[in-house]
Amino acid sequence: MKRILMFLSLYAIICHTSCKPKTEKKEEATKFLVTSPAVMDTTITKEYVSQIRSIRNTEIRTQEKGYLQGIYVDEGQFVKKGQLLFKIMPQLYEAEMEKSQAEVNAAEIEVQNTQPLAEKNIVSKNELAMAKAKLAKAKAELQLSKVHLAFTEIRAPFDGLIDRLHMKLGSLVEEGELLTDLSDNSQMWVYFNVSEQEYLNYQQMVKAQGKLKVSLRMANHELFEHTGVVKTIEADFNNETGNIAFRATFPNPKGLLRNGETGSVQVTDPIKNAMLIPQKATFEVLEKKYVYVIDKDNTVKSREITIAAELPHIFIIKDGLSTGDKILLEGLRQVKENEKIEYRFEKPEEVLSHLELYAE
Repeated sequence: MKRILMFLSLYAIICHTSCKPKTEKKEEATKFLVTSPAVMDTTITKEYVSQIRSIRNTEIRTQEKGYLQGIYVDEGQFVKKGQLLFKIMPQLYEAEMEKSQAEVNAAEIEVQNTQPLAEKNIVSKNELAMAKAKLAKAKAELQLSKVHLAFTEIRAPFDGLIDRLHMKLGSLVEEGELLTDLSDNSQMWVYFNVSEQEYLNYQQMVKAQGKLKVSLRMANHELFEHTGVVKTIEADFNNETGNIAFRATFPNPKGLLRNGETGSVQVTDPIKNAMLIPQKATFEVLEKKYVYVIDKDNTVKSREITIAAELPHIFIIKDGLSTGDKILLEGLRQVKENEKIEYRFEKPEEVLSHLELYAE
């Protein structure tokens, strides 16, 4: 009897469970975030590797042979135009000058003695002319000896900074020996190369806006506080690279920039009515850029696009999209070609406001 009751109880439980209506859980369809391209004025900044040079940089060399008697500057010292830098032992050149002076004195006496004799026809006029020629030669040799003596004092040709000293005190130097370099860093020349296409674009900018102004990012990634102006462009393109060199002039009142430094020149290019989309809305296939466009039937279609320029987190579109297109913003890996989706549209201005955009 107990077994019968247990069987009936188990049967009742099974029947109650199996007869309970099944509730289907409807999964909500995923809604994807969609936006459109934004059109606005913006600017792009291009960077070019650059070489920094002093506006004047010259080698300081000896013009006479001798022992280096005096060094009156140190490396890195600022000097003024005309300041004495080095001195070569002058005794030999002083002796030559004194000898030349004595020859001038003797020639003058000879002319003085010959002059009255020539006037009285005691000596010929040719003899007087020879005496005068001898005096002129002696004076020329005296002037030359003074020049040689002056060359024993080496002075700064302009204001600037002294570079490394190549000779030590007491060294025997030959004529033309390199002593140091002198750099005028009051202004700096910054050289950078641009392509032919960019050259033509910048020429159009110059016609519209005047001289091309540029910025300089230094080796420590900090921006130099002064703006430069492109004043010179080389005459020819480099046939190997297809580039041409620009030279920008930067003021350097604090002397921060030095000859031989490197940096990056930044050129800002304004763009009117640029078409912008977030970079995250794109994907790449075989080095080509694509976006997913949502058609009027809510179907996903891939479309190739051409990038004109790149900003932080943003692409400027050259070709492939129009302002009315709806593009998939998120979930690119979750959809397939020709798949219908449900989406939520977000205005492009709101989308871009969350990104780093440098626009005017």
